[in-house]
Amino acid sequence: MTQTRQSLADLFKQYLHRQTAAQAEGLAFADADGQVVPHEAVPVQPVDPRLAWEDSLAAVRHFPAAPTEPRWQVPPDWSALVAAQEPALALAFCVGNFPQLVRNLHPLLSGGDLSVLRPTASRPISAPSSLLEWARATHDYPQVLLAAGVLRLARHFEEAEKLLHPAGKTPASWQAVRANEEATLAWHRGQSQEALALWQAQKDSVPVLFNRGMASLFLGRIAEARANLAAAVAQLPDTSAWHHLGQLYLALADARR
Repeated sequence: MTQTRQSLADLFKQYLHRQTAAQAEGLAFADADGQVVPHEAVPVQPVDPRLAWEDSLAAVRHFPAAPTEPRWQVPPDWSALVAAQEPALALAFCVGNFPQLVRNLHPLLSGGDLSVLRPTASRPISAPSSLLEWARATHDYPQVLLAAGVLRLARHFEEAEKLLHPAGKTPASWQAVRANEEATLAWHRGQSQEALALWQAQKDSVPVLFNRGMASLFLGRIAEARANLAAAVAQLPDTSAWHHLGQLYLALADARR
């Protein structure tokens, strides 16, 4: 009994330590009484802001031409932006997106027409002003890519586009990452065919293969979806949430052969 009580006490101390650290880093769960409250038809578990943050940067690590990953700073009110997101279905692999957004699987598994589940243009969400101000004031690489992703998540598509087309040239080492972000922006603002064409014109990388396959799946191009998704999933570690999302999309493609 003594060992059990000590174990529980240690676990509770560790939990408090993690919560305190997360709060200090801006990765704690958003306050449900705050200004951003998602409204969903199906109750789902809230997304852990820390996991979302880690997975939102995973795409950068799969572009071999990119330099050593920089020390990214958590945007202000990131937790509130995560909490404001509605469930996604056709999700691109890019900076800012995290696979936990695909958390209502019923529309995907019901056997219906996947093409009707593609993203469409929608109104901006009510994101904290501090978050939007931070994104708008960021212009240096590579942080500008994260800022554009934040604006895209908040559905401020035109502002995100402006950040991705600065007056100066993008550093050569970040051009492939930026190209993927441009295609992602087109995809999530409802320009599906344009986005797929952009991905098809890009050099192969894990995120690009994933996105070609995902877009092809939701555009009804099943053979292309299977080939690209299989290639992407094979290169993603099975510890990655993006690997598991890719497996889900690949299974959907296999079911439609």
